[in-house]
Amino acid sequence: MAIGSETIRRLNEECQGIPLADERVAELPVELGQLHAAVEAARPDHDFDRLPASFEQALHALRASDGGAETNAGTAAAPDAGGAAASGADEIAAMSLCEAADAVATGDLSATDLVEAALARVDRLDGALHAFIRLDAEDALARARETDRNRGSGGAAGPLAGVPMAHKDMYYRAGKVSSCGSRIRREFRPAATATVLQRLDAAGAIDLGGLAMVEFAMGPHGFNAHLPRCRNVWDFERIPCGSSSGSGTAVAGRLVYAALGSDTGGSIRCPAAANGVAGINPTMGRVSRFGCMPMSWSLDVMGPLARTVRDCARVLGTIAGLDENDATTSPEPVPDYEATIEQSVRGLRIGIPAGYFDEDLDPGVAAAIEATHAVFEGLGATLVPLAMPALLDTVSAIHPLVMKCEGAANHLPWKRARDADYSDEVGKRLQAGFFIPATDYVNALQYRAHALRVFADAVFGACDALLTPVLPMPTPTLADTAYRDGPAYLKMVVGLTRNTRVVNYLGLPALSVTCGFTPDGMPTSFQLIGRPFDEALLFRLGHQYQRETDWHRRWPSALPA
Repeated sequence: MAIGSETIRRLNEECQGIPLADERVAELPVELGQLHAAVEAARPDHDFDRLPASFEQALHALRASDGGAETNAGTAAAPDAGGAAASGADEIAAMSLCEAADAVATGDLSATDLVEAALARVDRLDGALHAFIRLDAEDALARARETDRNRGSGGAAGPLAGVPMAHKDMYYRAGKVSSCGSRIRREFRPAATATVLQRLDAAGAIDLGGLAMVEFAMGPHGFNAHLPRCRNVWDFERIPCGSSSGSGTAVAGRLVYAALGSDTGGSIRCPAAANGVAGINPTMGRVSRFGCMPMSWSLDVMGPLARTVRDCARVLGTIAGLDENDATTSPEPVPDYEATIEQSVRGLRIGIPAGYFDEDLDPGVAAAIEATHAVFEGLGATLVPLAMPALLDTVSAIHPLVMKCEGAANHLPWKRARDADYSDEVGKRLQAGFFIPATDYVNALQYRAHALRVFADAVFGACDALLTPVLPMPTPTLADTAYRDGPAYLKMVVGLTRNTRVVNYLGLPALSVTCGFTPDGMPTSFQLIGRPFDEALLFRLGHQYQRETDWHRRWPSALPA
């Protein structure tokens, strides 16, 4: 059906009625200019005519060209001795997710033990951390007792049986309030439960409630004007990063063993890095988004933050896979991530980027990243210096165009009817999306497959995974990130996701792993970027790194021991 000129006129009038009082709109001509130049540069070779019909097809085409197999499977390494004593609530809470789940499976601990220990820490610490928006203590205890009764009668234990988790407050559970960190949805009770929560339930995980997040997942710093300040467990005066702020804080604070976040431009990996935990940004289409609040449907992915890489592997293996309720999920089979995680990484090629990812890098972050090189070389991996393709600067500029357009489209009815219920910062960020032409939005989406192919040829033609910093700077302070207008504030916010947002635009998987501390005592992390649907290889590399280091076992300095 053709859209009549009267409809277009009315839409333009409605958009023009939105106040244009935002410095962020001034950056759009720069972003649009980069997009126009990039599209025109690609057209002479008829790249767009040859591209697959959709970006999802491009991801699968790249996977198929690699044969869908891992490189250099190697031999199994010795299992990690690990382990933690199960006496006392804090000692129980200090276990990893896999250790806790395995303890329930063997009968060394009960689900009730785990949940009571987690609730005790929430009661003692969350008054200062503000990680939780909603705590469902009674429901969690009831589920734990049911799990124990089932185990007592000989019932099978799922891979996450009895494990306390909590999730960013944008995952819908039927009948439970899911506020999305907003005033607008403060009383919203969904009718259906998210597929990922259903799969966690089936695996035996116990949901403690909803976690703090940036309003509608729009902001990398973690600040939400509608909520108490969610704190960083290493320094209460530093940001926890966002938008999955509560997920990073709750896992690092040992309140829960793992938490789901979402990642549109870095919102799993940045909180994981700032809080000293692991986080996986899966391949686009790897995990269902049914029953999850949309921020930007072309860029959003769902995944876990957890204490260890193995923990992330177990949770992702539970939630990943095709979902009939989400047509964007991939039919690509989900491997047993833990089955290959102990394999040697000898002979694998790790790309070390020259250009883009190492630009404007803080010296303390650079030193921590460089120290990882010797660890991987000691494990037998080969480091491959790689020049990054120049188009990453364009990709970095195009990503916000897509996010702003789709965010504005999602929020247009509320912006018309309830504009005053948005915080000032989020309201202004959404406004910019109303002023991007539809042709530019379509071109920004069309350019993705071309960008993916160029990046993959440059990187994965020479290596198996690319190693880059997550945050290019030490974790900023609350004062540094206090909301204000002006270019300096915008530069800081944009800088937080410089190294992560390009991954979302390309649709690739990336794993965040803690690799040390900056001179100011804050954790910092690398990310491993892989081929589409090759999360298993990233887990293998990250786990073998954690076997050789103890950064992930350090106790947060702002918490009582």
